[in-house]
Amino acid sequence: MARVLVMIPSGEVYDHDCVRWYNYRDVQKSINHYHNIGDAFVFDSSLKLMNFDKLGVLPIADPKMEDIDRLREEYDYVFLRGSNYIHSHMDWRNTVAVLKRLKLPVLGFGIGAQAPVKGKLELSEQTKTVLHMMADSTTSIGVRGAYTAQVLWDLGITNVRIVGCPTAFRANNPNMRIKLPSLEDVKNVGVTLRREVSPAYAQDIKRYLTFHRDLVKELANRFDVTLMAQGEPEEKKLVFGTDVQKQEAMQALKDNDWVKNWYLDDTMEKLYREKLFYSDVVSDYEDLVRTKDCVLGYRLHGNLMALSNGVPSVYFTYDSRTVEFAETYQIPSYDVFSQKDFVLEDYWDQSLFDKFNRAWFQTYREMQTFLSENNIDHKMTDVMASQNQPQRKVA
Repeated sequence: MARVLVMIPSGEVYDHDCVRWYNYRDVQKSINHYHNIGDAFVFDSSLKLMNFDKLGVLPIADPKMEDIDRLREEYDYVFLRGSNYIHSHMDWRNTVAVLKRLKLPVLGFGIGAQAPVKGKLELSEQTKTVLHMMADSTTSIGVRGAYTAQVLWDLGITNVRIVGCPTAFRANNPNMRIKLPSLEDVKNVGVTLRREVSPAYAQDIKRYLTFHRDLVKELANRFDVTLMAQGEPEEKKLVFGTDVQKQEAMQALKDNDWVKNWYLDDTMEKLYREKLFYSDVVSDYEDLVRTKDCVLGYRLHGNLMALSNGVPSVYFTYDSRTVEFAETYQIPSYDVFSQKDFVLEDYWDQSLFDKFNRAWFQTYREMQTFLSENNIDHKMTDVMASQNQPQRKVA
């Protein structure tokens, strides 16, 4: 099996291929630190698709070049954890110098581009160099969707394969299918929150937050909801904090103009105090979504975690990332800025999820092909062989 380096990990690894945040038991150490637990989902899921017997971290922030020489001898290849790296503000630190010294294949594992709200995507020469180095070192570079593929083609990088995200395939079951239950039977619903947002992502912050608030309240009126947070310090404090920290967190939310005007009313405050969930351990989220009849909301990877476990999800798109994921997998989705009413019944349609089922299977095949053509020892099932087996439908 392979000896693998990871570039830009997100959390500590335990039990070979499981991920949690660093020093997760010491809650107070990171309670003021914002980290997106969705990045840990991707890291965890990537490890679950690969066979390896040794895992290390490639340093790019403050590397010692003599250590890079040692890593070249001790490891077989590098993978870059899938995330939103291709944008105008990306700082690769010392990546170019490190990769030139390392001289190992660098696998782009579902990486993505972020379109600006206005204007053309402008990339630094550093970003262009890193992308070309990665593409030149492997048979193909894996991207999350058509938009990212086009960005790379425009840079002259044509050995691109659209593989989506490893999180979608973490169960490694090519026969996974979404089979909708009757909406009348849906009782327990997970709502993925992304309360903190930048104007660089969302074109209309007021609409983003007011719709977010109204969606949560509407779902809470119909179902037993769990609000799934992503890692903002205030939400973490409300889950893990001392009584004083909880009070401070709620006051901080109330002092934020965007939040107090467009998001946090009395009903939302009550839901935040009673229904909020957060964990620094990826498996806790997987255990949670498996208890839900449906998971929907703003979190790209939180929703994908549900779908990977056969739990129906509807995406709420608000930027190029969320649109690209919905398009890659043909996930039923609602445009937050469309100004039309969201009616859950309009999306609770098996024909819509059959489109997802087909796209998911096709993308599974692309991910399996991508790993094989790059000589990555992996666990993904050959889909041609699986087609001869009875399909298992997951409700």
